Amino acid sequence: MNKLELVRFRTLDYACKEAINTLCTNLTFVGNDKRIIMVTSTQAHEGKSFLSMNIMRTLAQLGKKVVLADCDLRKSQIAAKYGVRIQEGTGYGTVHYLAGMCSLNDVIYETSIPGAYMIPVGREVSNSLALLSTPRLKQMLHALEERFDFVIVDAPPVGVIIDAAEIAKSCDGVIFAVRYNMISRRELLEAKNQIARTGCEVLGAVLNDVDLEALSSKKYYNKSYYTHYNSDYYKPSDGKKPRGGRQDARK
Repeated sequence: MNKLELVRFRTLDYACKEAINTLCTNLTFVGNDKRIIMVTSTQAHEGKSFLSMNIMRTLAQLGKKVVLADCDLRKSQIAAKYGVRIQEGTGYGTVHYLAGMCSLNDVIYETSIPGAYMIPVGREVSNSLALLSTPRLKQMLHALEERFDFVIVDAPPVGVIIDAAEIAKSCDGVIFAVRYNMISRRELLEAKNQIARTGCEVLGAVLNDVDLEALSSKKYYNKSYYTHYNSDYYKPSDGKKPRGGRQDARK
């Protein structure tokens, strides 16, 4: 079995861990027909890869056998953000499988987290839609469904490129990462409708970057849920990094 290590996978604080636990517990109740779950966002910088990775880890800790497939073929941040270090294997990933260069076993890696497996992106490409629109994507996800309790698919933002809508065609459900006060209600509805047109059910959303102390006089854990936010995903055109911030997550 191929193996990889996640060198920079941070431990969550108590409040954040409880929020992710609640989300993952809810996922175990959505039904046996909802096992291929795509995680996306409307725009960049909304924390969707953070959410994908922590869903993978938490489901594994809950006793599920789970695999995360990195399908952000143009601009994946997982390898750099989480320090993916391949210990054994060829280095093949999603791109290589979709291009017909290897078998499925060549791209599945056992992580350092018991019960958690990953398919890294392999390499970034510019012609991502050409690869994602082949029958091999659906074949890969359905084959994974037969071997794992959950298949988590990390997809690009819906409002950035069309790839997420193409990926959704092969998934059972979608979770949106939504950064508070970053996008309009109309933008979110347009993204939701775009996914709905693929026939894939939108399961819900996780709201990030909400300071609960500022919104309510009744403090909850005295802080917002999420503090580990991927601010390096798709830098703005002016070259500046997006502002940091704390996060809240609710199913």
